[in-house]
Amino acid sequence: MQQLRPGHQLVLLQGAQAFFPSLVHAIEGSVHEVRMETYIFNVEASGLQVADALERAAWRGVAVYLAMDGVGTPSLSPQWSARFDEAGVKWAIFSPLGSLGMLIPSRWRRLHRKLCVVDGSVAFCGGINVLDDFFDPNYGALETPRLDFAVRVTGPLVQTMHEAMALFWWRLQAASTARQSEFSASWRALQEALALALQERSNADKDNARPPPSPQNHGTSAELVLRDNLRNRTRIERAYRKAIGAAREEIMIANAYFLPGRKLRKGLILAARRGVRVRLLLHGRYEYFMQYYATRPVYGALLAAGVEIYEYSAGFLHAKVAVIDGHWATVGSSNLDPLSLLLAREANVVVDDAAFAQDLHARLEDAMLHGSVQIDPAAYANRPLRQRLLDALAFGLMRSLLFLYGKRY
Repeated sequence: MQQLRPGHQLVLLQGAQAFFPSLVHAIEGSVHEVRMETYIFNVEASGLQVADALERAAWRGVAVYLAMDGVGTPSLSPQWSARFDEAGVKWAIFSPLGSLGMLIPSRWRRLHRKLCVVDGSVAFCGGINVLDDFFDPNYGALETPRLDFAVRVTGPLVQTMHEAMALFWWRLQAASTARQSEFSASWRALQEALALALQERSNADKDNARPPPSPQNHGTSAELVLRDNLRNRTRIERAYRKAIGAAREEIMIANAYFLPGRKLRKGLILAARRGVRVRLLLHGRYEYFMQYYATRPVYGALLAAGVEIYEYSAGFLHAKVAVIDGHWATVGSSNLDPLSLLLAREANVVVDDAAFAQDLHARLEDAMLHGSVQIDPAAYANRPLRQRLLDALAFGLMRSLLFLYGKRY
């Protein structure tokens, strides 16, 4: 695991209501380049602010790159695709589902990370989509905002994030070029696609060249931790497991879709047994059948070990964050479930800073105390038969799908 680097300044942002103004302000001040990746890009209500800012930046001559996921964002409206094209926004949808949809196992690999880098100097990472806090594509208007977080970062990891996003964009363009070529099955066509991608990379580097951030010995220690299906298959899970294994006082995790693998569950159980206070803030509202019901079969062993489980019911929980021992924290896009830890492209920022960690800790504690219901071990053990059957069905279905995909979890 790469060591955390000093020299960062971080701002914790809760919900789109805090995230969008900070993001739009950075985009409005852009001079050279804006790169953005998101799972959902919804141009409704406050999400319109982000789309407008990207369009204005492109009209100013800023190079704007926008990548969206084909499940979270199946398409852009004709109006916005035309507006982006006219302004010069370069946009792409990753892995469109096509006619067979999710029946093709390779389509389960989604772009789930939410990243933005502006002028190579400021970056954003978290779990917040370009989606209004009070709107859900499946349920419409919401009475209370989603609970979610992002972080604004300056410092050395901005360059790391920029490199990761630029590489992903070049791969998207290479794949697109290969698909569109009538010789796409040939080695020659693949070479041509790669050559085009490398040329675009060279041009972008020349247009947006800037000296790397100078090393600093002050500021917050932080690092970008990625998960993909190439070199970084287990980095986010290993970061969690390492921090949990070293915990001595308290572990606090808030996660929307929680179905950790055997090693991660064991780490939480062992921590609780050695006297660490372990608190989990999990989704308490029904959203999707699999994620809602498949989580509950793992409650039993955790509760028996002394883990405290709170289900957030004040609104939709979408956070993917943690605080350990008052100084280690992470904010990102990765759930602790098979889709995130085994299949999706994810990005988390890991931080070692007491002030930042305690800020996040206070917000999570408030959500536990005022927006959640703690699970009683006795009530869980005696839950109705129908609940048990639904839990078992969802859990078994999840394991079966992973088996078909060739994954052990």
